[in-house]
Amino acid sequence: MALPTKRTSAAWFDDGHIRLIEQDVPELRPGSIAVDVRASSVSPGSELSANRDQREVKGGWRSLAEQGRSPQAGSEPGRARGYSNAGIVIAVGEGVTRFQPGDRVACIGGGYAVHTDTAIVPHNLAVHLPEQLTYVQGSYGLLMGTAMQALRRADLKFGESYAVVGLGIVGLLTAQLHMLAGNRVIGWDTVPFRTEIARKLGIDAVVTVGPEDPVERTREFTDGYGLDGGAIAFGGEASKAVQSLVQCMKRAPDHHVMGTIVVVGLAEFTYSDHEAAGVTNIDIRSAMRTGAGYHDEAWEFGAGYPPVFMRWTTTTNLELCMRLAAEGKLDMDTLITHRIPFADVDEGITQALEDPDSMLGVVFTQDG
Repeated sequence: MALPTKRTSAAWFDDGHIRLIEQDVPELRPGSIAVDVRASSVSPGSELSANRDQREVKGGWRSLAEQGRSPQAGSEPGRARGYSNAGIVIAVGEGVTRFQPGDRVACIGGGYAVHTDTAIVPHNLAVHLPEQLTYVQGSYGLLMGTAMQALRRADLKFGESYAVVGLGIVGLLTAQLHMLAGNRVIGWDTVPFRTEIARKLGIDAVVTVGPEDPVERTREFTDGYGLDGGAIAFGGEASKAVQSLVQCMKRAPDHHVMGTIVVVGLAEFTYSDHEAAGVTNIDIRSAMRTGAGYHDEAWEFGAGYPPVFMRWTTTTNLELCMRLAAEGKLDMDTLITHRIPFADVDEGITQALEDPDSMLGVVFTQDG
């Protein structure tokens, strides 16, 4: 397949609708690959936020259930969005040796792995897609990598207890990865649909916040020892969730709380002076990347870091995620609730937004 000069992309507009637009295919620069895109994943937390703000939506979006991320740089109305897709390599730029035309790949990167039929992606933001995985499964590379980096930032030891607050895509992936790493996991969310998905995935314990008290349930879950760590896996106002999580953390003999809280995305929370005195021994860490190298253009298009010094980069994190999914250890299919043909993106999103609390993973597919 020859590299086309034009492509069709999905663009977001001020009226909250998505339209297909024609664009020039970006230059195939050295260190990049051209991909015939077969599927691209959509984030309800970041990409659809404009749509639900600008349309009259039935049902309420609950921030605890959402994985919020910052708006993509340069994503003004009318510009193609997206950051995670999968497809077939159709051409490689100068210096690329890891791929050749015909390879199946999973790709990530805001501004690169967009919702389109032809993407130009830095070679270090792409990995081979195992034959056991579909393009739909492979299109979730970025959120897989985000969850993997959240696991690494937590730095827990085998057998320790962990809470994931917010059971959107990233939260559910984070919970699965912690269980694979030998941790005991309890998940919290306000939306019954998402807590039911967590139960189907076999998460050790699940709390539907509201009908159930997360603090009481979590203390029972840890047999009174308290949590070793937790993740805030949603965006927006999170003060109440963080305060509840702190109440569940392990305590020293002097009653100071200990442990690690990883913030995945752009959660916001505040503490009064009195409250802050009680959390000074908690290590609060951000995890908004997929691993070392992401957003380092010299690395994305150039040589990788020496693995002897930097074992886990964005590339190696993505490779591991794909292998775990291919081996059936990381469940993607249960998380995907909507498959929308690319030609019908606006109609499909409109229908999905009619019942936002039952929307989790959304994928645009080129094959219909």
